[in-house]
Amino acid sequence: MKMKTVFTSLLVAANIICAQIFDSTKIEKMLTGHTGTMIVLDNSTGQKFVYNSKRSRQRFLPASTFKIPNSLIGLDTKVITDENFVIKWDGITRDNKEWNRDHSLATAIKYSVVPYYQELARRVGRKKYEQIFSKFNYGNKTIGNKIDLFWLDNSLKISAEEQISFLKKFYEYDIPFSRKSIDIVKKILTEEKFANSVLKFKTGTGKKEDGMWIAWLVGYVERKDKVFFFAFNVDGINYEDAKSVRDEIPRKILIDMKFIQ
Repeated sequence: MKMKTVFTSLLVAANIICAQIFDSTKIEKMLTGHTGTMIVLDNSTGQKFVYNSKRSRQRFLPASTFKIPNSLIGLDTKVITDENFVIKWDGITRDNKEWNRDHSLATAIKYSVVPYYQELARRVGRKKYEQIFSKFNYGNKTIGNKIDLFWLDNSLKISAEEQISFLKKFYEYDIPFSRKSIDIVKKILTEEKFANSVLKFKTGTGKKEDGMWIAWLVGYVERKDKVFFFAFNVDGINYEDAKSVRDEIPRKILIDMKFIQ
């Protein structure tokens, strides 16, 4: 009986600590009227912190966060050989000046070059995507009608919870892709270095079916022998509105909660 009482007391204390660390009211103020969700998973303890749990389970288009699995797919299908594999610019001038040149896989993920990944998708083809999705759980696994747009046109959808699951399996080599492919993608993910932490991430922004824009930031923080996986998404009235919140708030949360040090 005493042991049970002690265990209950410890559990209550742990829940109190969790509540103190994850201040939902503070995050709500940070979002300044925007609707969003944030999940952080401490891989060493299994403790998960969630803001807006209802939204964390809702699926949305992954936009350019799909460049992480799409890079793996390109590598494992041998459509691209390594991070230096170049796809030539198609000659179409686009608003994003960084896109108007030849790109390697490494620079394509760095500058989130949509045309590179569209050409990659055309070369992979529907049949191979269907084969991969049959054994690889990623959101609703829906390809849609357009092979070079399905991650942008609201066909493929994924929740923040599912993003966390994917990131954890990706980090731990627990997905049906070769270790070599996973290591290449880990290496080329954008990173930011802090005093005692490294932030590895991918952004994504797209237009939802309701006309609102959604912006994602997903990735992980490495800190000495600890890893923290995170997924954030937020709605905005336009691209710039969603992007500006995405680029500022999740980093503030990670620093405020001491995941980034």
